[in-house]
Formats: sequence, C-alpha cells, structure tokens
Amino acid sequence: MYQHRSPWMNEELLMFQDSLKDFYSCEMVPNEPRWQEQGAIDRDFWNKAGEMGILCASVPEEYGGMGGDFRHEAVIVTEQFRASGVSGFGNYVHSQICAGYIFDYGTEEQKRRWLPKMATGEMVCAIAMTEPSTGSDLQSIKTTAIMDGNEYVINGSKTFITNGQHADLVIVVTKTDPSQRSKGISLMVVETENCEGYSRGANLKKIGLKSQDTSELFFDNVRVGPENLLGGEEGQGFYQLMKALPQERLTLALAGCAVIERALQETVAYTSERHAFGKPLLDLQNTRFKLAEIKTIAKIARVFLDDCVDKHTKGELDAVTASMAKWWVTQMQCDVVDECLQLHGGYGYMLEYPIAQMYADARIQKIYGGANEIMKELIARSLMSDSSNG
Repeated sequence: MYQHRSPWMNEELLMFQDSLKDFYSCEMVPNEPRWQEQGAIDRDFWNKAGEMGILCASVPEEYGGMGGDFRHEAVIVTEQFRASGVSGFGNYVHSQICAGYIFDYGTEEQKRRWLPKMATGEMVCAIAMTEPSTGSDLQSIKTTAIMDGNEYVINGSKTFITNGQHADLVIVVTKTDPSQRSKGISLMVVETENCEGYSRGANLKKIGLKSQDTSELFFDNVRVGPENLLGGEEGQGFYQLMKALPQERLTLALAGCAVIERALQETVAYTSERHAFGKPLLDLQNTRFKLAEIKTIAKIARVFLDDCVDKHTKGELDAVTASMAKWWVTQMQCDVVDECLQLHGGYGYMLEYPIAQMYADARIQKIYGGANEIMKELIARSLMSDSSNG
C-alpha cells in the first residue's frame, strides 16, 4: 500500500531493502512471539544479522563493516519497524549508536579491536548512560572512572540499558573528574567477558518492547586499562555524546515514522474487512476522515525525515532539527497508534492484533533518546539565537 520512494534511495538501496524484507520475514517475524516470552531475542540471531550485513552497515569495510553510509542504516531501521514490526532487536543501539561512537571517536587501535567483532555479531554492544537517579541530565552522573596506578577503576550503576543482557561490550558514561560537570565526563569501554566486578541485574519487565533485553548494570571496582578510554583523552565524553545525539534522535524518528506507516496499513486492512451497520468500517465518514488525517501525518513525517536523512548523510544535520524530528515524529507515532487502536475497537486491545503491540511499544519513544520535553527545551533555546541574529 505504501508507495512513497525517498529521493535519496537508489537502485542499490532498493535491492538492499528487498533483501531486508525477506530476511526479517523469514528470520524475525516467526520468532517474535517466543522472543517476547523469553524477554530477549536469541543470541545467535546477532550472528545471522552479521552474516546478512545488517550490523555496522555504515562502518568502512576495512573495519569489517559493509562500507555504506547512513542511508543504509535508515533503510535497516525503517524496514525492521515497517515490514516486520519486531521491536526487540536492539541493532539501532549496536550499529547506529555504539558503532558510530567507536568509529568517529575511537583510536585506530580501538576501531580495529572492536568494530570487526561488532560487524559479525561476535560482540553485541550497549551504551550505558542512564543511572537510577539521573535521566536526561548527563552532567549529573555519579559513575566514576578514577585512575589507580596504570588502570581506571570504574564504580557505579546504570539502568534501562538496551542489549544489557547480551552485551559483550559496553560504552560507559563516567566521570573521570568528579569535581567537574560536563568537562569531567569520559567514555570508558568495558569488555564484559570474565570482567571482575561487572554484573548485570535481571532483565527488566516493561510495558512494551518485550523481546528487547533491558537491564541494570553494576560496576564494582571494575578495572580497565587506559587503552579502553574512548579516543584516548579524558574529558571528551560530553562533547562526544552531544555530537552523536542527532544521529540517535534521527534513528528514533525513523523508527517512529515506520510504525506510523505500518499502523495506517494495518488499520486500512482491518476497517476494509470489519463491518458495522451493514457496511465496512472504511465506508463510514469518521473512519475515512481519521485515516485521511493519519495518511497526511505519515506523508509529512516521511518527507521531513527524507530531508533529515539527506542532510545527515552529507554531515549537515544540526542538533535542533534532529530534536524537532525526534519529538514530533514520536509524538505523532503515539497519537496515530492510539487512533488506529480506537478504529480496531475491542480487537485493538487484543495482543493478537499488531496494533496492540504497536501501542505498547510506542510509549517509550517519547522518553528515551532524550525526553521530548528536553527536545523542546533545546529547540526553544535556539529561538533566542534566531532572535539575536535577526
């Protein structure tokens, strides 16, 4: 049903898109009910994804990646959520976020040490920002990495960590200088296998995203060498985080747009078949008007994100625009899915229908990656700059 072709798509990307649809349909969709029951996807699925070229697609071939760019990542994210509806595969954290940090800021040795293993699925990566007492205010984190002899000693805890149960590699946001706020932040990379002092809590129970493993992580005198300091220089972590956040927020917006499109498709199909008052629901004016509104939202979101993807691929996407994309598209995602569930009636509340799962999964989109209230604050701050320049 959905016919939009993004202007940045080319023939190679279209072929890649088709292969992704087949892979997701065969390898993900049939397993999703079992994955939801166990609270995580199968660990060996990461290896299958690596063989398919889904992991680290924008990482250069010399570091084990596919050698693509962000357009490839955009196709991967979009098809996961639009074609398969499987929300538990945390590749957007592993590839679009973590691999980006290591490639953009890592030393040459760090890139060669970790990226090839991430590309094959041998290593699953997570990023540990949020703490039990600290959400969006990253400058107030309490986890420390203090040099002791020739090693850093990490102490603290993190929570709500995607890929936490599977993670072989964790990028940990720490304070190497607790007396400072942003200037004291550094990113430490922890290899979790046989890591003394590192532990993970239980897989957290969530409203949605039930096939995605989400954990608390604990660091009790975890010792790592200076070669695990991302980029090799202390105090660069906050800068690294801020530079990388536009891509994270664009990725979340792409997922949200894909869900909007899928919700529309599912609801058109349902209302075409379901009858009320002697005719299909789709023939009722209220249904048609609601779906007309949703189709308009889907089109606006996709065209806006096409512009964002094009700009980001060229290195031109600014933080304010990325914040606009994140808050607006995820808000529209929640609104649209709610409307579509309403059009399903009581069946929309039944988990056997995809719209119910989309409803449960959507709510977190307005919170993680920076709460939407923070996005609006960042946009609002630009108003003063616009005013002074005007």
